[in-house]
This record gives sequence, structure tokens and C-alpha cells, in this order.
Amino acid sequence: MEHRALGKTGLQVPVVGMGTWRTFDVRGEAAKRNAYAIVDTALKAGANFFDSSPMYGAAEQVLGEALQGRRIQALVATKVWASTRSEGESQVKRALKFFGNYIDLYQIHNLVNWLEHLGLLERLRDAGQVRAIGATHYSNSAFGELRHVMKTGRITAIQIPYNPFEREVEHEILPLAADLGLGVVVMRPFAEGAMMRRIPSEANLAPLKPFGVTTWGQALIKWILSDQRCHVTIPATSHAHRIEENAAAGEPPWFGKEERELVVRLAGGR
Repeated sequence: MEHRALGKTGLQVPVVGMGTWRTFDVRGEAAKRNAYAIVDTALKAGANFFDSSPMYGAAEQVLGEALQGRRIQALVATKVWASTRSEGESQVKRALKFFGNYIDLYQIHNLVNWLEHLGLLERLRDAGQVRAIGATHYSNSAFGELRHVMKTGRITAIQIPYNPFEREVEHEILPLAADLGLGVVVMRPFAEGAMMRRIPSEANLAPLKPFGVTTWGQALIKWILSDQRCHVTIPATSHAHRIEENAAAGEPPWFGKEERELVVRLAGGR
């Protein structure tokens, strides 16, 4: 799988990683074993970038347990999501415990109390416990504030939604990220499942076969990654076999303008 430098973060990341929202917020031994098997498959497939958050219930803890004894093989991105400094400090303390006392990419989730948390993350970075700092938001209504944070020069990565249904980031966020040299992590590649409700036929996908695409999910992933301003996307799954399929979409050749427009038409996007 191709790797890309995640902007100025200093991290070399696989272009396809994994999200843990919902799928790793599990309890019970059987569900945890399934999560561990997903991590096993992801590491073998080279999809070793894992994104989590304290907002995701037990996901951080379950991911940390799955990485025990092999933390060095993974790139962990997690988030601080707290309205107060003390709550943020508690979240950070727990996350460091889960992930071997360091975080590869620490992000401010949905810009909540971002100015206060930014100082905390900078201190952790200076102490060597955080490798890179980022900020996230899912809503275009917050993109004005996100642009402000990007321009501070104090973060080196952002996480935003991008898919044929949600293309608002094309107007200002992606151009600004490219100008500033910021890493871009793409959430919601399948629009939280909305894009998987109508699967194009094999005949409609046929023009994409020379690009290694055999499934609609792969077409959507490759659509994102063919925009070279995007560095890694993080589809979530509870099925280990899907990880190998997703990872296969992280290989060139990449789509050109014609292929990307075809995917948009097939999706019924704008």
C-alpha cells in the first residue's frame, strides 16, 4: 500500500487506515476478540493508522488492548474532547496509558475548547509524548473556525469529512491545507454508510477496473485518495475481510478527472 507524508507532521502514513467509532466501542469477550482480529488483519494489510477518541466510548481502551505488545507497529491518532482543562487532562492521561505513553497524532475533537487544549498538547509534544497535533470537525458550519485554527501555525494536520456527497471542503479547506502544508485525514469516506445504500452495478464500475477497483467501496476510497491533498482515509468496519478490500484501494494508479466524475455520477452526488 502506498504511504504518504502526512503534511508537516513527520509521519509517514498508509493512505488507508481505520476508524474506530462504533466498531470498537464494544464489551464482552466475543466482541473484543473480533476487534482484536480486525487489528490483526489491518496490521498485516499495512493499514496501521488507527483513529479513535474518548467520544467513542470504550474504543480507545479496546484499541489499546488490541495493540498490547505491538504498539510500535501502529500509528495511533486520538483526540481530546472536553469542555474543561481538567477533563481534557484526564482524557490525555488515560489515552497515554492505553497507548504506551505516546500518541502519534493528537487531535482536538470538533474544536471543543481548542485554545486551552492546544496549549496542553503543545506541552506534551515538547515532552516527546505527542508526535503531531491536529484539529477535527465534521460540520461545514464550523469550517470558518477550522480555517482560523489552521492559520495559527500551531497544528500540522486536520481531519474532515470528504466523499461525493460531502464536498464542501473542496472550496476552502483543502486548498488552505495544501497552501499551509497540513496533513489531511479524511473521515466518513462512505458518508456514514449512506453511500453504500445504492451500489452501482458491475457494468457501471467496469471503467474503473483498470485502476484495481472491483467494489463500490474501493471506488469511493480511491476517489478520495486520488485527490493528492488527502493523505489518509479512515473507513470503519466490524468485518476483518473488509480491511483487506479497503487496503487494496490504497494502491496506484489513481483516478484522473474523468474517473472521479464518473464516481460522482454513480453516487448521485453533486
